[in-house]
Amino acid sequence: MGAIGEKAVKNLEGRSQKKKGSKKMADTENEQNRFFCGFLIGGIFGVVAGLLFAPKSGKELRTEIKERGSEAFDDAKRFYAESQEKAKAIVEDARRRAEDLTREAERYLAEARSKAKRILAGSAEKE
Repeated sequence: MGAIGEKAVKNLEGRSQKKKGSKKMADTENEQNRFFCGFLIGGIFGVVAGLLFAPKSGKELRTEIKERGSEAFDDAKRFYAESQEKAKAIVEDARRRAEDLTREAERYLAEARSKAKRILAGSAEKE
């Protein structure tokens, strides 16, 4: 190859390198565009999520806490009153059952004494 051929080859190589370089630059710009697009969309979603899940102001929060505390206190009072009534009913039922059992035990004891007296009287007669 002569000087002209070598120059032509170098010239073609230079052009191909520029095309390769410009391709890489386009890829880089495309990647940057994708990144900024994703960044922008993520930012928008972040702002929307922040607005939806933002905490309430101090005054609103204190009011809500006060209301919920009051509701919980009222529920606790109601539960205590119901429990107290149920406990009284259970104690009264237990007292009645204990009295019934005591009467029944006294009746069995009286029958046992009566039988024992008869047995003793019968054995005393035999002697």
